[in-house]
Amino acid sequence: MTRAWRAELSKLRTLPLTAYAAGGMVTLGAVLALAFAALHADGGGVVSPVAAALDTVPYVQAGAILLGVLPVSQEYAGRQLSTTLTAVPHRLRVVVAKTFAAVVVLALAAVATVAAAWLVAEATLRATDMRAAAVVTEDLSRLGGAALYLVLIGLLAHAVTLVLRHLVAALVSMLVLVFILPFAVTALGEHTRWLPTRAGVQLFAHDDAVLTAVTGGLVLLGWAAVIGAAGAVRFARSDA
Repeated sequence: MTRAWRAELSKLRTLPLTAYAAGGMVTLGAVLALAFAALHADGGGVVSPVAAALDTVPYVQAGAILLGVLPVSQEYAGRQLSTTLTAVPHRLRVVVAKTFAAVVVLALAAVATVAAAWLVAEATLRATDMRAAAVVTEDLSRLGGAALYLVLIGLLAHAVTLVLRHLVAALVSMLVLVFILPFAVTALGEHTRWLPTRAGVQLFAHDDAVLTAVTGGLVLLGWAAVIGAAGAVRFARSDA
């Protein structure tokens, strides 16, 4: 199993799109944090750099989705999957190794993105003398929640790709689920809180009367687990 994990991590490390997606996440987070911090500063008042950094999360999650899709979708390009199954015939072991690799890459990218956004917002607000006098521990915990949210959204994308297999189908499905569906079903009222993104944002937003950071994160993880289990069954039973 250790060799399978290392092989999957090596695949992602050498895949150019992985570097582009991770680098794009960090860069976009920094640029948007600069813009949001400057916007807050122009509005007057005292602003927390944490708030400016968190404003970037709805946008950088597109990069996390791409990173989550890559470990599985790249296997269906050419004969890659046949080669993988020749090296590791146990299909569920392949799924576990791919999921592990996805989580590692997502965690590194998410932490780097949130940290870059916060540091840029901090520097921008200090330069304009609009930084909050103190940042409480709860604020800093929201940064950790934002990083965890990005990991879980990427893990959900990974699960969807196990079911759909292909890059474009998985990306389109995730973009609809994350960016369109929450607004398309507003007629459901308070029931929309159980959608993966609406629940997951409680990890750093804390604006729901029912879900907390813990329960919201568990709802998002539950979505990923259920879809991932279905994808693992399909991967184990289908042809290469």
